Amino acid sequence: MEPSIEVFENIKIWQDGNYDKNTKNEINALLSANDHTKLIDAFYKNLSFGTGGLRGIMGVGCNRINKYTIGTATQGLSNFLLKKYPNQAIKVVVAYDSRNNSKAFANITADVFSANGIHVYFFEDLRPTPELSFAIRNLACQSGVMITASHNPKEYNGYKAYDQEGCQFTFPDDGLVMQEVANIKNIDAVNFNRIEKNIELIGHKIDDLYLNEIVKLSLSKEAIQRQKDLKIIFSSIHGTGITLVPKALEKFGFSNVHLVEEQSEPNGNFPTVIYPNPEEKEALNLSIKKAKEINADLVLATDPDADRVGVAVKDLDGDFILLNGNETGSLLLNYLLNAWKKNNKLDGKQYIVKTIVTTNLIEKIADSKNVTCYNTLTGFKFIGKLITELQNEKYFIGGGEESYGYSVGELVRDKDAVISCAFIAEMAAFYADQNKTLYEALIDLYVEHGFYKEELISITKMGKSGAEEIIEMMEGFRKNPPKTLGGAKIITLKDYELGIETDLLSQKTTSLNYQKSDVLQFITEDGSIISARPSGTEPKIKFYCSVNTKLLDKSSFKATAEELSLKIKRILKDLGV
Repeated sequence: MEPSIEVFENIKIWQDGNYDKNTKNEINALLSANDHTKLIDAFYKNLSFGTGGLRGIMGVGCNRINKYTIGTATQGLSNFLLKKYPNQAIKVVVAYDSRNNSKAFANITADVFSANGIHVYFFEDLRPTPELSFAIRNLACQSGVMITASHNPKEYNGYKAYDQEGCQFTFPDDGLVMQEVANIKNIDAVNFNRIEKNIELIGHKIDDLYLNEIVKLSLSKEAIQRQKDLKIIFSSIHGTGITLVPKALEKFGFSNVHLVEEQSEPNGNFPTVIYPNPEEKEALNLSIKKAKEINADLVLATDPDADRVGVAVKDLDGDFILLNGNETGSLLLNYLLNAWKKNNKLDGKQYIVKTIVTTNLIEKIADSKNVTCYNTLTGFKFIGKLITELQNEKYFIGGGEESYGYSVGELVRDKDAVISCAFIAEMAAFYADQNKTLYEALIDLYVEHGFYKEELISITKMGKSGAEEIIEMMEGFRKNPPKTLGGAKIITLKDYELGIETDLLSQKTTSLNYQKSDVLQFITEDGSIISARPSGTEPKIKFYCSVNTKLLDKSSFKATAEELSLKIKRILKDLGV
């Protein structure tokens, strides 16, 4: 494919503009190599400052993460803050993870903020994303930025922007920030001239405040004391989790925590894994190997910015298996609700939250305890926003999403693997105190509320052509939705982009009370839910499949699990994925 006129226009802006010599040399090298694919991907558009910030491959170009796209984003955010908070002393927090160039990009972010007269609290070393969220609120800041690409491959980096509540920006401020970034047409409008007096280092004091507040949330201290020798394996997968998760586990009372040493050193190349993503089985191979060696009880692994956690436990045969995000979320929220009930703390003013693509088992659990379960769009920022909206009326017990992100209590407004690791370990201790494993507790949950089984299929489509393919796939599903999936008739269609729910039996339509989002949901007559959604942070389209049936007893578990797996395969085959 030949580069378009727009590509060459963008290249010329960078060649003629006030960009450094190395950047221009890299552009000339791409032109000399005549690599059209790389040129197009690097320059076919400006890297989108979306509702959560930036994420992309590092490199030269307007569609890449580099000092200029980071600087432009920060100048736009600065302009927004100066307009929103006139005549106020504006303060922000800046943190970064272990990725290559993260510290350098964080310093550029601090440069631009400081140059705009904004006071910057700058973490002295790498820290988890949830601690940034905590620090924004604790230090009474108006905003914050985390330099991370979360669980993406090593070639990526990113920029998460937060509001004064420590939540990623939501409507209407997200659109206003995006507009301010889009308004910057020339790199000369970005002020990179660092003002040192506007930058203040922070670190261990915030760590201690954060950890001490987490410990106050503990619900089963006596069970932990009895089970303090529970063998726990922890891996930070070369990321920021190493800074706080072991300390949190120790403060909770666990004394037998074993680190995966090969993955404990922060390293942006993530040398021991293909992807630094605890959703991927391969990323936990070393953890499970160590767990087998010492006959551990629990495996925990966090992604590079420690907002997601993967969990492995022993199954009924004593083999280690990975729990998926729905299984962990269901277990955790069930434990929290049971512990609150046991401690006589439920008084009708509590609630939990999940996203629309997360298992409905969580809703069933909440209903059984007469606790409200809210559904939000995909993305923890929507959960964070709800916590803020309800903070003076109700208390957030916990919440989560199928993509391995959970939080407990109201300390932060983002998913939090530090808190989650501590509570998953506490939950394991609680059940061990009853001579149960987490896997056995999960089966008990299915017997009580129904066996819900989910599977996620992600299809990667790289570059400009890939983005166009994803758009075409969603358009195809909208124009010609399937009539049956897995042999069951589709009776409800929810289109969150159009904001319409259609009863396909009566053709009656109702409005969906959500912000517009590119998600389609097909609900079948037997209660299966299939969702199609382009990722907002990766070049992927995702298909979420949830099926369920009754589980009569523990002895029926394996046969029923196989039956549900076959049903999921039939549904995915019908979808053509």
